[in-house]
Amino acid sequence: MKLKAFATAALIAATSLTGLTLSTSAMAQMKVRVGANPVAASLPLYVGIKMGYFKDAGLELETTPIIGPPANLAALISNQIDVSTNVTTIDAANAHLKKPGTSMFIAINSQNKTYQMEQFVVRKDLDVKTLADLKGKKIATTPGPGNVVMAKAVLKAAGLKEGDYTLDQLDLSQHANSITAGTFDAVYTLEPFGTIIRKSGAGRTIEAGLIAHYVLGDPDANGWIAGTAMTMDFIKASPDAAKKFALAWGKSIEYIKANTVEARKMMVGNIAIAPDVAEIVPLVKFVMVSDLTPKDVADFQKFIDFSSDNGILSSKVDVSTMLQKF
Repeated sequence: MKLKAFATAALIAATSLTGLTLSTSAMAQMKVRVGANPVAASLPLYVGIKMGYFKDAGLELETTPIIGPPANLAALISNQIDVSTNVTTIDAANAHLKKPGTSMFIAINSQNKTYQMEQFVVRKDLDVKTLADLKGKKIATTPGPGNVVMAKAVLKAAGLKEGDYTLDQLDLSQHANSITAGTFDAVYTLEPFGTIIRKSGAGRTIEAGLIAHYVLGDPDANGWIAGTAMTMDFIKASPDAAKKFALAWGKSIEYIKANTVEARKMMVGNIAIAPDVAEIVPLVKFVMVSDLTPKDVADFQKFIDFSSDNGILSSKVDVSTMLQKF
């Protein structure tokens, strides 16, 4: 009788253990295809991998480096990836107009005078103190219609009209060399290239946080310019994996806030950045969509409205339709 009871108990235990093993195995099989845009704004991905947040959630990430928001967006549209670590909100809104649900943001990043990204950098020997002093100067801008329109809008707000300066598109990787060689007097550039130029001594930033200041009208406003997005197809097909990925991303953001020095080190080896630059390059403000305030959403809407009003987007977009809470 005792032997039979023992055998029954053992069978129950074995069945429970098998169930646990199968459950763990099933969790391990939840794959997420991630487009890893190799920029500082993708830091939560590298933190989450290093700290084991995705692994602990039972996720297996299949990461593919995809350079630039347009390429990441194309991969989302074609369902080659489930998530992009960093895609611009303007590009996402444009895709949303054509195919709703292409880019559902689980987190968006703010940039302003504190969380610096876009900026005007001038040659070190140039007698320029304000944006208005760029009159008559040769300026290079980060490529893309959105960047060109933003650069022109900022210069217009500073009192300069088209014709008061020359503006040419130039690949970001060439910004530092163009300033050093004197090919251009100034560049409308992004981080970490602003930091690279300053650190080399070739140039200096005359103003950063331009979109918050000149588009939103407040240097301290949140310019929600880019973020982390997943497709609605992925959310519907794999709701558990989507939720677990979002929660792990949130943990990474909290780690960055609490351990910024250590988190910065995780950029090295994952993106093209030297250790001494990683130590000082400005970081964007990472915020989960679930933590956005009504004011944040209003700022986001204002930025997207500016884009549609200036022809970057073909029509208005309600930003709430691109935000995904978990």
